[in-house]
Amino acid sequence: MATNDFPIAEAKRTDMVDYLAFLGYQPQKVRGQDYWYLSPFREESTASFKVDRKLNLFYDFGIGQGGSIVDFGMLFHHCTIPEVLEKLQAFLSFHRPQVLSQLSPMGPAPQFSSEEKKIRVIGDAPIASPALLHYLEVRCIPVQLAQQFCREVRYSLYGKDYYAIGFKNDAGGYELRNPYFKGSSNPKATTFIDNGASEVSVYEGFFSFLSFLMIHQGKNLPETNYLVLNSLSFFKKCQELMEKHQVIHLYLDRDKAGISQTDQALALDKKYRDCSQIYGDYKDLNQFLIHSNPSQTVKYSQDSFKKLRRG
Repeated sequence: MATNDFPIAEAKRTDMVDYLAFLGYQPQKVRGQDYWYLSPFREESTASFKVDRKLNLFYDFGIGQGGSIVDFGMLFHHCTIPEVLEKLQAFLSFHRPQVLSQLSPMGPAPQFSSEEKKIRVIGDAPIASPALLHYLEVRCIPVQLAQQFCREVRYSLYGKDYYAIGFKNDAGGYELRNPYFKGSSNPKATTFIDNGASEVSVYEGFFSFLSFLMIHQGKNLPETNYLVLNSLSFFKKCQELMEKHQVIHLYLDRDKAGISQTDQALALDKKYRDCSQIYGDYKDLNQFLIHSNPSQTVKYSQDSFKKLRRG
């Protein structure tokens, strides 16, 4: 089976350790060929996600599932095999990652230093790239809104330079997104926007945050602070900050991990409110925005959000 003439056999030769680094995940420990990670699928404090680099297979002991990089991609990206193959093909062509030499008949794979395998931010500027502007259009986020919270970030990876939409966190790192890439630069942290409100609205990712603003543009925005987790794994670390507020509005993804975390929070304290019913059967606010009324999302008034501030 192949997608865009890209066979599964070739996709499975992609080094899973490098692909996880590309997604922003680094091993907590390495024992021979076994690389142990905090699970990309849920919040945990002890690494239970193992990659056998020699076999290029993973196993998540928390959910009792494992398999190849294709199996991982289906779980991580919530998509079909053809969609995973498309993502891996773009990854291989766009980022020149390592392909496992022991699984490849094409000879030794290119070698990269540990520093070359890490995302290094080179610089940032206002968003101007036509490709990134089109990407925002596809995600139904007006560029004027994105410019208030995001930058065009240039970064290096595997010896080459790239660019992406960058959303800065409170530790100085960036969440990075472009049509082919979802990752982050170190240090990874949350982003808190303090408007001096007694309530806080919580999102997993910055596209959900921007989508919330877009959905409410032209209306009176709620009196709320904003917390973008940038990873669901930061939820527990942020509980003290969240619970300083009188009401905590949760806009987490409607996938297994997001629903589970929402249920845990609701059982913990009456301050927590599940707001995911707003986007119903869609995974998150951005999917809801794209499918609800795309023709209206291009309309934007910067004055609608002038009271918001960063940090």
